[in-house]
Amino acid sequence: MPDYAILVYPSANRVYTDSSPVLLRAELAVFGVALSAGITDIGETSIGGVGYVTFSTPEPLAERDIALLSNLSSLYALFEREPETLRPITISPLAGFDSDLLTIQKYPGKTNELFTKLLFNVTLLSTIDPAAMLGGQLHVLDPLCGRGTTLTQAMMYGFDATGLDVDGKDFDAFETFIKTWLRTKRVKHLAESGQVRRNKVRLGRKLDIEFGLTKELYKAGEKRRLTYFNCDTLTTDDMLKANSVDVIVTDAPYGVQHGSHRVGDASLARSPRDLLAAAVPVWTRVLRPGGAMGISWNTNVTRREELVDILDRAGLEVRNDEPLAGFAHRVDQAIVRDLVVARKPG
Repeated sequence: MPDYAILVYPSANRVYTDSSPVLLRAELAVFGVALSAGITDIGETSIGGVGYVTFSTPEPLAERDIALLSNLSSLYALFEREPETLRPITISPLAGFDSDLLTIQKYPGKTNELFTKLLFNVTLLSTIDPAAMLGGQLHVLDPLCGRGTTLTQAMMYGFDATGLDVDGKDFDAFETFIKTWLRTKRVKHLAESGQVRRNKVRLGRKLDIEFGLTKELYKAGEKRRLTYFNCDTLTTDDMLKANSVDVIVTDAPYGVQHGSHRVGDASLARSPRDLLAAAVPVWTRVLRPGGAMGISWNTNVTRREELVDILDRAGLEVRNDEPLAGFAHRVDQAIVRDLVVARKPG
């Protein structure tokens, strides 16, 4: 039975670094259901004084399996374990751009980009077609996108992305960053900004970007699209067609700046539970049958049972299998973060 070891990517955030091995083990278990060989004996060990996450497979990893595992959020290097030896395995991550697309932006409250990638991966693998993660031209939505970490992760994977956020400062910051980054990296693109109106009513602003993963693909007409609506998340089904999104990935709000202003009850803006109760049915309408929704949230302010009930009432099938039970981790004294994933029947 082949044995493998993963060197864990060192995060700049000490608290997240401490959680990374446990989170990687849980993520690896989710990946296991998509591998041809399957995964057993997931654990941790120290080799030469360095910590590794380890696992075994009934048969050697196939090329497709390695391609999938190459995208594990905290994977720094992959090795096959042999007697007294670690044999490096060449990985092939989907990343189509330099990693600074994810790391340059620094601001208070930013979701760790490694966790964003983890939530992204787990949600992708929970769709009706997990293999679409490799080479599929998927459409990803973050309806509470802030300064766009999920959107840039979708760009890294070569997917189309749409985001909504009501905070004008976040919209401005992301627009400045992404336009500067695309110009600096000489990525072929076209960016347009404008107003969003429905029935002569101004709903907000819009940033639309078409870009190519390479200059050659752009010239050949193979373009990807990123759209950011500076609009209320409860207008999601006004902005997007029904059943048009493959995956929804979002970090639930911790404060008023990420909330909604449409509903008269101001508690909606302050309470993640109330916001999600109003927004999840709206988001579900734009999710394709067979698509998945992944939400991370602070368990100190909303119980899992409450969030599961919201997803159930929206007609989604919540994944409760064992691999999804190992993602809770401390962010700081006030925040213990977890995630939940649900699939739209079809």
